[in-house]
Formats: sequence, C-alpha cells, structure tokens
Amino acid sequence: MSDSTTQSAPATASATPAAVAPWRAGLARAIYSLAWLAGTPFAMLYLLWRGRRQPAYRRHWAERFGRGQPNPDPAPVIWIHAVSVGETRAAQPLVEALLERYPQHHLLLTHMTPTGRETGRELYVEPYSPRVTQAYLPYDLPAFVRGFLGRYRPVLGLILETELWPNLVHESAAAGVPLVIVNARLSDKSLARGLAYRSLLAPALGGLSLVLAQNDQDAARMRRLGPVNVQVAGNLKFDVLPRAALLELGASWRHRIGRPVVVLASSREGEEALVLRAWQNLQPKEEAGNRPILVIVPRHPQRFAQVRAQMEQTGLGLVDRAAFDQPATRAEAGAGLVLGDSMGEMPAWYAMADVVIMGGSLLAFGGQNLIEACACGAPVVLGPSTYNFELPATQALSVGAARQVQDADAAVAAALALLADGAGLGQMQQAALAFAASHRGATANTLAAVAPWLARD
Repeated sequence: MSDSTTQSAPATASATPAAVAPWRAGLARAIYSLAWLAGTPFAMLYLLWRGRRQPAYRRHWAERFGRGQPNPDPAPVIWIHAVSVGETRAAQPLVEALLERYPQHHLLLTHMTPTGRETGRELYVEPYSPRVTQAYLPYDLPAFVRGFLGRYRPVLGLILETELWPNLVHESAAAGVPLVIVNARLSDKSLARGLAYRSLLAPALGGLSLVLAQNDQDAARMRRLGPVNVQVAGNLKFDVLPRAALLELGASWRHRIGRPVVVLASSREGEEALVLRAWQNLQPKEEAGNRPILVIVPRHPQRFAQVRAQMEQTGLGLVDRAAFDQPATRAEAGAGLVLGDSMGEMPAWYAMADVVIMGGSLLAFGGQNLIEACACGAPVVLGPSTYNFELPATQALSVGAARQVQDADAAVAAALALLADGAGLGQMQQAALAFAASHRGATANTLAAVAPWLARD
C-alpha cells in the first residue's frame, strides 16, 4: 500500500506502553517549564547574537513572548505552524487547499526562524494577503502560550512534521483548541531521545487531538512513546508541485551555461569543502569552456559569504545568482563554479541540474528533501546519512531515481559518471519524475482528517 493512503496501523500491546501517571507527567512539565523560565534570558541573548549577522532575529520580539498585534480579521482562524524553511515549503499544498476549501477562514502561519518567516511571506502572505498573516510561535511557557492563543483564538492548530511542545499542547487542550501534527515523522534517533524523556513527551503526544504520520514506520515509532491517536496520511512533500515559472527560469540558466551541470543542493556546513576538493580532483580535464559546472546552493543564507570564500579559493572561476540577471560575460563562459545565493528558487536550481548531489546526506545531518529534486526531474546522488527522509530515500533508490554512496568523493564520482552516461541519465530523470508523481495524495488525506473540526465553524 502506498504511503499516501490514509490508514491506521495496527497497535500491539508490546509496542504501546502504558500511559505516564498524571503526577509524573505534571512534575515533568513543571520542571520543563522552570528550565524554560531560567533559559529565557539566554534565549534573548541568542537572538541578539544571531542578530549581528541576521538583523531579522532582532525583529518581532514581542511575538516570541506571546504578545503582539491581534488579528483584526473576525474570520475563524486556522493556525499552521511551520518551524523553518523546509516545513514552510512542505505546507504549500495544504495552505493552498485550505484557502480554497474554506474561503471564510483566515490562515495564521507561525515560525521559529526568520528564514522560515521570509519563505512564508514570499509563498503565502504576499500572494494571499489579507487572508494569510504571520507571527512567531512564542517560547513554550504557559503564560506566553496563553497570550498567543487568546490573541489569535484559532479554531484549529496544524503543526508540521516534528514540533512537539508540551506546554503548547497542554494550554491548547485547556483552551479547547484541537491540535493536530500533520506530515508527522519520527526517526529512530528521535525516538531514542523521546524515550529518554518519556514522562514529558508521551503525555504531550497523547494530548494531541490527532497525529497524521507520513508512513507506517513513523506511526509505529510514535506508538512506542505511549498511547496516541495516529493515522497514516502520506507525505505532503510529494504534493508540492514546482512552479512552472521557476522551472522555466532554471531551464534558461541551463541553456545559457551550455554545459553539463551538477548541483550540490541544500548543503550543510563541512560538505561544501569536501565536494569542492573532490570536484578539483575528479572532474574531467577538458578546456574550461567544455567542462561540467558545479553549482552549490547552501541551505542557510547566513553561510553564503563563507561558502563563497571557499569556492573562490579553488581558482576554478566563480559566478553567483546575480550574474544570470546580466548579459553573459567571458568570465561566466570559463567559470567552473556557481554559487546559488538566492532564497525561494530551489526548483530553478533543480531544473538547471543534470544531476543533484543532495546536501545534508554527506555528513551526519540526516539529508534534505530529495522529493523536490525528483519532482523537477533531477536524478539524485545520496550520501550515507538519510534518516530525515528514510522511506522516500529507500523508495527512490528502489525505482532507480537515486543512487547512494558512502562519501563526498564517491558522490562526485557518481555524478560525473552519470553525466557521461546519456542513456542512463535519461532513465534516471524519467524515474525521478515517476517516483514523485506516484506518491501524491497526502493533502487530500489531511483535509479529510481535519474536516470534522472545521465543519463546526
């Protein structure tokens, strides 16, 4: 059965431990709240420190403490929490479907990071204002959460993927706000951490109105924490369709470059240096104008300058995103590297690629979203670390949409080998598109699951 089919996985007595005693749960949450209270001044210092390089961290402070401007729209509010960029993008089909199906409702998006907020502004607030607004989710202290819930009065809260805040769950239940985790996933690593803090996390998980897991494995892991109302709805990331304008933009870049392109996508710290070294050692020795070109798109914008410096040190010639807005130059024709220093254009970089090396998988970060690359028709080379996308990675490998290797050297070698194998590359491109298309349907399953709560308003 596809992971996009709604179902309830069978529970077994051995797999589902008993509920945590109420007194133990209350004590754990009290200790947790005291820790948050003690840590709040340090959180403020962290915002100031991050604000040196990213001024956005110094903005909207009141919202992080449950304050801020109330929503002036009297319409009932559906609240969606997407912590950062990945979750915000994954919410796209759900946001658009909710706006279409519930035209009398207002949507509130909350985030934890400025990059997530900026992505949400570009994807949802600008196109759909005033029906969509944004705020930061407050720190998880009871008073802050009560202030947030009282200010916006949501009729339903939808939390993307893995966010589980004990006081948020408790206060939402007390306020009569149904809270649902959608697109939920739980890796073995996260389960081990959860079991270590089971007195705190199991009651929070069980206090949710519903959990919609990505697949049976995620649902089974959640049941190991304790009693929970969980169903399998599939992975929303399969339903995110790349915008045609971005695909056309990337295709125009590829035509302009006129050479084979390998994209290191959503790279994390340490991975760029490994890939650049392997690229220098392994790339073919044709004249510069005929060599494959390597594009690096760092996951976090605050690292753009750092990655640029690393790329410049190679001496291979570097251009950046801004160059594509200008007439082509001789320097561009001979460049060996491109820095993808833009936000919100990931589908364009995938459309430019002949092959994608997936960032976050070369070192122990758990991998980034290979589904988006496949939806753009880009074959994927994965490193050894894919626990964040365990099932999609396995599925993509099984149908020939991806290949997996053990390190950065092998990843570059595999990418270059694919560039030299036209027939094999074409087969992988078709397999990638078919893989992405075959698992869609999570949005419809999610809408069906939450409809009873929204039918009351």
